[in-house]
Amino acid sequence: MICTGGSGGHVIPALNFYEHLNQNNNVHLTSDLRGLRFIDSKLYKYKIIDVPEIKKNIYKIPLNLLFFLISVIKSFLYIKQNNIDKIISTGGYMTFPICIASLFTKSKLYLFEPNMVLGRTNSFFLKKCKKIFCYSNNIRKFPSKYSNKIKIIYPVFNKKSYLSKNDVKKKSDQIIFLIIGGSQGAKFFQTELTDTLNKLSKKFNLLIYHQTNSENFNDLEIFYKKNNIAYKLFDFERHLENIFLKTDFCITRAGASTLAELVFFGVPFLAIPFPYSKDDHQLFNAKYYKDNNCCWLFEQKELSEKNLFKIISNIMFDKQNLKIKKKAMSDLSSNNTWENNNKLIKNTIYEN
Repeated sequence: MICTGGSGGHVIPALNFYEHLNQNNNVHLTSDLRGLRFIDSKLYKYKIIDVPEIKKNIYKIPLNLLFFLISVIKSFLYIKQNNIDKIISTGGYMTFPICIASLFTKSKLYLFEPNMVLGRTNSFFLKKCKKIFCYSNNIRKFPSKYSNKIKIIYPVFNKKSYLSKNDVKKKSDQIIFLIIGGSQGAKFFQTELTDTLNKLSKKFNLLIYHQTNSENFNDLEIFYKKNNIAYKLFDFERHLENIFLKTDFCITRAGASTLAELVFFGVPFLAIPFPYSKDDHQLFNAKYYKDNNCCWLFEQKELSEKNLFKIISNIMFDKQNLKIKKKAMSDLSSNNTWENNNKLIKNTIYEN
């Protein structure tokens, strides 16, 4: 079983693990109701186990605790009924009941931590897990006594990403910009970038792909049309690699999966971490790639619209530095192939 929280940052890696293991295993997928929009029911065998966020409303804590206990019981029964002996958790509070249930069913528990800061659910179950899949040995808040449980793998993508990586980019007179607001913090990218984007459109022939929450579409459409900027808005794109292959430059938050994909596809990017992410994990995700000379990084509090325009303009005109960044990204991801990652994952899952 692969269990996952309901955000794209949790569900997409879970689907990729599913693809790696589905060929030779009977694989089940569990998520909450939020995760449904990311899951194609024709491709995945899945079960919805909805879990209340206990602390969301203090007046509902007693009721939510009851629902949480029911979720644990449902998880236990599902694991037993389907003879599940191995569980991979990709994190998020939704996975908590399943991880608890695994302790009673004695299923082997594997964790996944793509961030550069250990997540709280992973931290809670670290002692009981068999291994934890990570992209680095240098995870903040990771207890040294459990360092032997770390299994380094390459960033996990779907097979189509690997097959399409070397596709030839179509030549265009336009400069393709990609803006990724993420599931959180997209509002800042809608309100604070507008003046910068307007100024850039006067300097470059732009086509902007803008990922944001669907409730922001109307305001953004008004802005882009008013300023005659070519644009395409989207909320969730199942095959984001199709856009990466076209992109000349990206402005993004710093979710682990997004940054890993940008590096894999060699897309130059400026990371502006969401300043309210838990334990500031987005900042440390971005710093990891900045330290490897793969990107530009600015904290949100550093930015004003005036200097952001200058920053991006200077980046776009500095062709040599763009080449250096692309080379660093290529070097960092050179060994990340489907076959190499598949072997690492399966050898870990199958070891005694």
